Amino acid sequence: MITIAGIGPGDSQLRVYGVESCLADADVVVGSVRQLDTLKIDQNKRMKLPKLSDLREYVNNHLSLNIILLASGDPLMYGIGTWAINNFGRENVRILPGISSIQYCFHRFGLSENDTFFTSSHGRKPDFDFLLMHQQVGMVTDDEIGPYEIAAEIRRRHQHRMIYVGEDLSYPTEKLSIFDETNVENRKYKLNVVIIKNA
Repeated sequence: MITIAGIGPGDSQLRVYGVESCLADADVVVGSVRQLDTLKIDQNKRMKLPKLSDLREYVNNHLSLNIILLASGDPLMYGIGTWAINNFGRENVRILPGISSIQYCFHRFGLSENDTFFTSSHGRKPDFDFLLMHQQVGMVTDDEIGPYEIAAEIRRRHQHRMIYVGEDLSYPTEKLSIFDETNVENRKYKLNVVIIKNA
């Protein structure tokens, strides 16, 4: 059995009840160094997240162990939960939900999530013609398609939108910014979520 534990956007106070007891019972906890350090996982339990092909092989060879795989945010919102179900079968996977970074970002800006299209630009090129048909979009971004690139795509289509950017959400370095398509700063953004909203 493998458990995918959603640990929320970062702050321990935003973790869903049950994650701590799940971690206490684990034989092995798999995650990024940042996740493992944040949760203070014992050295004898921790395993740095390997390539997914290696992780698949490890889990398949150790299904008798209580393996916990950490997921930032919510495992089934552009997270590793879907990968786990597809690779190990629903009967071998338990999912502990978490607060997604997108959900948290909406709350920090005081914006309703109703009728929002949720997506991610991680490792993919979004269809901006399709995205901008929506009144509101919540998007997890990456280094390739971030706030500045999104604003450029909006300008290219001669449209107007408000762009809300949340960086390092729930961490002490959290930064919240509000732009429109004309004034998004051309800089490197930390881990971030972008909300695109019709003005």
